[in-house]
Amino acid sequence: MDFRLTDEQELILESVDAFIEECRANGFDDTYFREHYEKNRPVTEYNKALIDSGLGILGVPEKYGGAEVDLLTMILVAERFSTQDYPHLLGLALQVDDMLTFGNEEQLKIVSEGFHLGNRTFCLGFSEPQAGSDNNMITTSAVHKDGKVIINGHKSFISNADTTPYMLCMCRESEPEDPKFWGSMYFVPMDSPGITLRQMHKLGGNLDTLYEVYLEDVELPDSALVGEKGKGFLQLMKNFEVERLVIAANALGYAQCAFNDAATYANQRIAFGQPIGRFQLIQEMITENQIRLMNMRNLVYQCAWEKDNGISIRLHSGLAKYYCAREGFKVCDDAMQIMGGIGYTDDCRISRLWRDIRMFRIGGGTDQIMIHTTSREILKQYK
Repeated sequence: MDFRLTDEQELILESVDAFIEECRANGFDDTYFREHYEKNRPVTEYNKALIDSGLGILGVPEKYGGAEVDLLTMILVAERFSTQDYPHLLGLALQVDDMLTFGNEEQLKIVSEGFHLGNRTFCLGFSEPQAGSDNNMITTSAVHKDGKVIINGHKSFISNADTTPYMLCMCRESEPEDPKFWGSMYFVPMDSPGITLRQMHKLGGNLDTLYEVYLEDVELPDSALVGEKGKGFLQLMKNFEVERLVIAANALGYAQCAFNDAATYANQRIAFGQPIGRFQLIQEMITENQIRLMNMRNLVYQCAWEKDNGISIRLHSGLAKYYCAREGFKVCDDAMQIMGGIGYTDDCRISRLWRDIRMFRIGGGTDQIMIHTTSREILKQYK
């Protein structure tokens, strides 16, 4: 595998750098993001600028107003944005891809038109209080009657439920044709009667909101079904593979950002008459974390290359997500240690990166679930 950048990739990454410089000059700077982070508000104006630049619609088919690129290029862009501590909108391409694969024409039209406004069109309604890693415990029900579907249930940990006009909601069919295929996805308008929200407050990731969503006798047409009835869990698995790779790329970017700050600080901070970077214990952290970053990058790039070349990433995306989330947090933690007291304050972005990257070991599959699923795939090879 040759991971030298193509001319096109070089140009796109140069465009990312130029866009970020322009953002800083036009008010989308550290102060802007800090204020939104502290108030737990989405950066809608920045997202719109990102869409207008063309960088926020990479991976979306041209037919729907996007710019088609391969997955490796999208991952490179996600990494570059995260390394410079700027949000990206790679998730929009994944939403369009989901609807291209499973949605009907009306749903695809809603999603493809909606992302041009700078916001995600739908949130993901999968988790429930008793059903996080164990999706089989989902109790939100879908009852069909007279061409309608009635949904009742309680969804938990739903990101941006207050700003997305729809929710892709996983439900248990009341009368499944086959007990093995019990779950279906429905495209639920968030302004439907019977939906109420309760905000949750979290440790980090505060450019996104988090909500409990309650659904009481929410009535929709049967056409709200996304994909095949009863095949919702299989559709969910397709989403997870690339989502986990994107999480790994974000972890790599966050870790590289923290490492850059800490290494710069190690050259500048004077203690006992010399820069702290001359002390062996600091040097050990710098060296070990450089190795971690190299390993993370190799895993992420290899996995994206395999997907682009038609090779299954069912195993490797899980391995990449597990390793990068865990080791990326270790890089951020060491970066905070190198920065010392200032690294623990809100004045230092490492403290925020440290909080934000910790979620990657939970969302998209916990460390423990990643070990469970990947080990099963590995052991199958030795039967």
